[in-house]
Order: sequence, then C-alpha cells, then structure tokens
Amino acid sequence: MVKKDKNKKNKTPMQNITINIPNNYDVNIQKLIKKGLVANRSEAIRIALGDYLNKEFNTNLELLDYFNKNKE
Repeated sequence: MVKKDKNKKNKTPMQNITINIPNNYDVNIQKLIKKGLVANRSEAIRIALGDYLNKEFNTNLELLDYFNKNKE
C-alpha cells in the first residue's frame, strides 16, 4: 500500500530554478527566516516575486495581456 501525502494534493506544481542574488539580499532573507517571518529562502523569493508580478500586472503586464495567456 502506497501512502499518499495529504498536503501534496493541494499544492501548486513548482518549477526548480537557479538564481544568483547579491549577498546582502541573502543576509536579509536569513534575518527574515530567523525572525520566523518566512520558512526558507524559496518562500521569501516566491513572496517577493509574487508581489512584483502583482504590481506589474496592475501596470504594464495587464496591457500585454500577460496573465490571460498564461492561464491556458
């Protein structure tokens, strides 16, 4: 019998990427982790990227119909 992870069913599929960030970004991300504001680097970067994309959507990306193309 194979055990199913209940949490995996509701998770959004993720893509692994490699990025390079300035050292001071990582230092500040580590501070957020130590304060318990984010669980790890990936979460911090996902939040920051999501905030950026939402901001851009409200200005430039909406004009390009970016999000409607990605819903398909």
